[in-house]
Amino acid sequence: MPTLLGMDAAELRAALPAEEPAFRARQLYDALYRRRVSSFAEITEFPARLRERLAAECPIGLPERASRFESRDGTRRYLLRLGDGKTVEAVFMPEEARDTLCISTQVGCPVDCKFCLTALMGLERNLAAGEIVGQVLHLAQDNGLWAREKRINIVMMGQGEPLLNLPAVLKATRLLCDPRGLGVSPRRITVSTSGIIPRIAELGQAEPRPKLAISLNASTEEQRRKLMPITRKYHLRDLIEACRAYPLRPWERLTFEYVLLKGVNDSDDDARRVVRMLAPLRCKVNLIALNPGPGIPFHTPEPERVAAFQAIVKRSIPCFVRKPRGLDIFAACGQLKRMEPGLVPLEE
Repeated sequence: MPTLLGMDAAELRAALPAEEPAFRARQLYDALYRRRVSSFAEITEFPARLRERLAAECPIGLPERASRFESRDGTRRYLLRLGDGKTVEAVFMPEEARDTLCISTQVGCPVDCKFCLTALMGLERNLAAGEIVGQVLHLAQDNGLWAREKRINIVMMGQGEPLLNLPAVLKATRLLCDPRGLGVSPRRITVSTSGIIPRIAELGQAEPRPKLAISLNASTEEQRRKLMPITRKYHLRDLIEACRAYPLRPWERLTFEYVLLKGVNDSDDDARRVVRMLAPLRCKVNLIALNPGPGIPFHTPEPERVAAFQAIVKRSIPCFVRKPRGLDIFAACGQLKRMEPGLVPLEE
């Protein structure tokens, strides 16, 4: 059964009964995306007969909360149930100046990065645009975000490889950014990719488009092939060339994410190679000390090693250490695998 969430104005018009006037589609769009209703009863401008018919034929499509885990640092990890019973994860990270929502674009992930718990799930399916937007709406409603009028950042860095679901990601971005609806600035949305080179070029032509982050994690081709098997198809040299060709906006930098693995990719020589590789690009580097998990055959480097790596990189390129959030509830980067605190995977 089709859901209304994820439809644009033209699709909503087609979903409404043919006898309804055209302005009903505008009212419905406004209700879904600007007012963010969760039931047809809230669309009081619609006659009762229309609300009842839509409820029977076209559900709104918001995800249901299956579980919510709360961290000591205020982070919340959500397990959200979709219409077909599949579950996906999203994370709310409160901060003083802004709140960040980390959302998923696939159920599971096909990319198989060797340091990531999500990779152990494999891919179950892509998410529809409405299921991507629905995560934002659910977390925003549960945490009263728009009511507080606080800045919201949305990062598509949860489960999945966003560029392998690019049509849905771009449609979700259009809905999120529409000033007639949710009104999120494209500057506040970021997608992270392992380096799907043809899709990087396609993303660069989209309008509106989110910011781009590249998951780098290695300083040589050989090293990256071991950590990220996708490199066998999309080589590191070609990835950097695709980044050079990417049409940055005047205010924009590429972000490179680099997960530091103890004794693997965290040496001073690695740092110097990263600098040489990225020096021609307008970019910044986010360092992430490995967030550990069961089944991951790597270890977290000591803080002193992280600081030494950062010191070398930031002499040439803006370089930041990303503070882990929600480690105690398996909500940190690379940990989304439907885990119960206590190391037990959640059952479907």
